[in-house]
Amino acid sequence: MTSISYNTIFAKPCEFVMGGADLESLPPTELNEIAFAGRSNVGKSSLVNALTGRRTLAKASNTPGRTRQINFFNLASVLMLVDLPGYGYAKAPKKEVAAWTKLVKDYLSGRPNLRRVCLLIDSRHGIKEVDREIMSMLDKTAVNYQIVLTKTDKIKPTALKEITEAAYLIIKKHPAAHPQIIATSSESKEGIELLREQLAEFAVV
Repeated sequence: MTSISYNTIFAKPCEFVMGGADLESLPPTELNEIAFAGRSNVGKSSLVNALTGRRTLAKASNTPGRTRQINFFNLASVLMLVDLPGYGYAKAPKKEVAAWTKLVKDYLSGRPNLRRVCLLIDSRHGIKEVDREIMSMLDKTAVNYQIVLTKTDKIKPTALKEITEAAYLIIKKHPAAHPQIIATSSESKEGIELLREQLAEFAVV
């Protein structure tokens, strides 16, 4: 795609469709889907907003109740962006956290039109054991995923380089991992244009 086409796609209307609390309540699999997964507070909603050039598009995921659901955003009827509940630590009862984590895993392993998972990793902390568990699951189900480092504006360049190099060593052992890691910041917009370019390849236009 040319730079004009992918920027045009992400500049088009993007609307919240619905939130689903289980696989049976999810919308029909009519569009290719890009899912955003990661630990709690890694910046999934902020990244969705940055990609679409909006400030509050994904704020529904911060509304009580909806944080427990899989949130779907229709991008100009050419691509579906999917904001997943954070896995791992969350300020909620363990039973609820376990239910959200199961929902995420069920979606990631059983959605037929899921084309790529953007696996968000906080650049200040790197890939953790809970992330490796998701990566191994995606390897087993042959779901393509790409490591996207977030919050790079909050880390020094030397530290970011070390985290990135360590992540590259890890993904070499994971067959379903995309070979390129993208470092992003929803604040400074670092890496946003590059991520748009790659994700636009999955749009049905």
